[in-house]
This record gives sequence, C-alpha cells and structure tokens, in this order.
Amino acid sequence: MAKIDFQEDKLHEECGVFGIFGSPDAATLTTLGLHALQHRGQEGAGIVTFDGESFHGTRRPGLVSDFFTRENVIKKLMGSNAIGHVRYSTTGDSIVKNIQPFYADLSSGGFACAHNGNLTNASMLRQNLVNDGAIFQSTSDTETILQLVARSKREYITDKLIDALFQIQGAYALVILTNKKLIGVRDPYGIRPLVLGDLKGAPVLASETCALDIIGAKYVRDVENGEIIVITDNKIESIKPFPNVNERPCIFERIYFSRPDSIIDGRSVYSYRKNLGSELAKEYKIDADVVVPIPDSGVPAALGFSQTSSIPFELGLIRNHYVGRTFIEPTQSIRQFGVKLKHSVNVSYIKNKKVILIDDSIVRGTTAKKIVKMVYDAGAKEVHLGVSCPPITHPDFYGIDTPNYDELIASNKNINEMSSIIGTKSLFFLSLDGTYRAMGCEERDNSSPQFTDHCFTGEYPTPLIDMEQGNVSKQYSLLTEKS
Repeated sequence: MAKIDFQEDKLHEECGVFGIFGSPDAATLTTLGLHALQHRGQEGAGIVTFDGESFHGTRRPGLVSDFFTRENVIKKLMGSNAIGHVRYSTTGDSIVKNIQPFYADLSSGGFACAHNGNLTNASMLRQNLVNDGAIFQSTSDTETILQLVARSKREYITDKLIDALFQIQGAYALVILTNKKLIGVRDPYGIRPLVLGDLKGAPVLASETCALDIIGAKYVRDVENGEIIVITDNKIESIKPFPNVNERPCIFERIYFSRPDSIIDGRSVYSYRKNLGSELAKEYKIDADVVVPIPDSGVPAALGFSQTSSIPFELGLIRNHYVGRTFIEPTQSIRQFGVKLKHSVNVSYIKNKKVILIDDSIVRGTTAKKIVKMVYDAGAKEVHLGVSCPPITHPDFYGIDTPNYDELIASNKNINEMSSIIGTKSLFFLSLDGTYRAMGCEERDNSSPQFTDHCFTGEYPTPLIDMEQGNVSKQYSLLTEKS
C-alpha cells in the first residue's frame, strides 16, 4: 500500500522560546517547556542557566528528549534562572553553532539570548558590523542582536538592548537571561508570539500557553506588541520604547503553527481551526460522501467542515506517529524510504466514495498531488481538495520557512491549473474574508489589517530592507540557518 510523508511540503516555523526566573528546578522546568514547544522546532535544542555566580549551557541537535531528559545533563545546568530554545532549520553544515540560546560575556556581565523570528535587515546589519571589525561565530541573524547589544555605548543592559532593538527590522520574540534579569521582548507589530506566566511566584516566558500548562504555571497575559518585560528578584517591569502601532500577529499561528491546545486571545487554537473549516463549508457546497482530513494538522478544519456541511467525517488517512522527523534525511533516496513509513489509506472509508480532503495549506503542491493519487488508487470515485486558508502567493521573511515565488504553486498558477496539476476533481480555498471571520473578525480592515497576512496579500508590515537592497540571495542563504 502506498504511503507518503505528509510533512515534506508543509510550512515550518523556526523555533520556540522559554524562560523561567527564580525556581530551584529551572533546568527541569525549561526542559518540560521546550518539550511542549517541540512542534515549533525539531532540529536542535539548547538551555542556558544562571546559578548566581556562573552561567551554564548546553546545545544539541535533535529533539529535547534525545538529550535533555538525562539526569546527568540536568545536574550540570545549575541555577534558579534559565532560558531555552527549540529550533527548526533547513539543515546546514554546522548545525550546532547555530543552535540557541546564544551566550556572550559583555562588559556588563553575561548575556544569553533565544530568538523566535527573523530580521529583515540582517544581511545589511551583519555586513556593517563585519566591516567595523565584528567577528561572527554563526550564520544566524540572532547573533546580530548580540553584536549590537555588545557595541552599544549605553550604560545599563536594558538601555543597550533598546539601542539594539531600534536598529533591527522584522519579527522577533526574545527571551534574554543576564546576571540579574530575565527579559522578554516582542517586536513592535507583535508578529511572533510571547506569553507571560507564573509558577508559584516564579515568572515564566514562553512562545505558547501549552508550555505553561505542562509545568502547571498560570497564564498571566500576553506580552504586548512592542513591549519589553524586565523580571528581577523584586519586580516585573514593563517598558514600551517604540512608537505605538496596531498589533498585527502572524495569522499562521492560528491557522497552522501553534499547538491546538494553546490559547490565543482567550480561545483555543483548536477552535480557530474548526471555525476555518466551518467557514470553508459555508463558502463551497460539494456533493460528496465523506470528509477526510490530511493528518494531523487538517483534522480540526475537517471536523468543522463536516459539522457545517453535514457530510460524515472519517479518518480515511492514517498517520504512523512512531516515525520521528529525524529519520528523514535531505537525500531523495532516504526521503522515499521514509515515505513508506509515515502514512497510509484507510481503504474501507475511501473505496467507491466521493471524498473531500481537507488540509490547512498548500505550499508547493507536490505532496497534495501524491495524496490525491494515493486516494484515487485506493478506489475513490472522486477526490476534491479543500484548503482552510487562502492561496499562499507570497514568501515569508519573518521566521517561516517558505519557498520563493517560483516554488509557490499558487503564485504561478490559477485554481484550475493547480487542480489539474494536483489531480483533483475540484480544488477550493477559503477566502481572505472567511479566514478573518473564523478569527472572530467581521472582515479584514484593509486600511489597518488585524493580522500579518502577507503570504496571502503581499502586504508586508515592515520594510524588507535586505530584499530591497538586492540581498535576497544572501538573505535566503541566511534563512537556512536563521533562528
């Protein structure tokens, strides 16, 4: 029976961050938090701790459970303050040097930083710093932030950080550990997420609320767009150094990236995704026998579609959860071998049926084509494909691993052409207005959009300085090793 790797044509976010201040079990709790955020990055993980006198750190490729759950590792990560990072990349020759958190000894003391996002002027800043004598140890844009902080002439570390932040553009959520502080930062538009929690008086910072849940921490609030949270032994201070702009969080956090049980704006991510499927069913009436999700990310939208359309829902595609991502290596022969391990058709719910497949996105279309063929080979009468977001027509520069325009199928083909290539009887996407309705908005405010939705619209909220200055090829080379 044919089996395929459903993840080879998915979007990938670059990382997740976690920090805790004032807990005797800081390293263990950070390990648990990173485990909860593992979906945000599976290629490397790192933890840095501070014990009141010294910093301790370990960075390793692979999953959190591959290394950090060992007792001897945790014992070496001493201290009551810690930050951690999980990372996804498109692979590189020296992966370990790009794993975060990054650490530097500054004139003011130790400085460890973990970053979720991507800077859109990283190439320009890096070149300027190198011309000025800076020596870089990695190819990550996160190191640029450390260089800028180190070179600031300001006296205090928070002021040095603010000085650096005013020089960078793009999307970022940072957790920073110094000798006396845990600091959280969110970019002026709030593109990348960051939340504040509390564990019995120990403040916690994390990319998502699911990382709070796993350690039993209480959700306090989101870090606001453009806000710096400074945590010390005595207080939690909020600093807002940037001019006020409307928040524009990345819409893909709700559509795809965040874990379904995480809470965003008071609602579970799962509910947003069910709403996307429901809106899709309202926009398209398809004569079919069964609604089948492309697992696992298509499941909530397929449920919403089924409930609204009254077409039965079935798990017509089955995923083997015991095959890890680390098995799939970037060579075609090994990738084809992995294809035979991950997924298969539940034939009894497919054969002689008119099938509606539901997925959350189409990027290149290569995987969708294989899935459709597999379902037809299993005996389906018809295969329709519904996508619970608009066509992805523009690449991302804010921390999502998307291909360029040439590889984005929706950037080069219309709906009929895509349907023909993929092999479906019909192909349909949720409208942009339907997407906003699913998010709880009446419609998109075109004068001031509520979300960062540039992958659908081409409207980027920040300047793309590297691209505008002709550093696109350089930027893409950096994006393979970005935070």
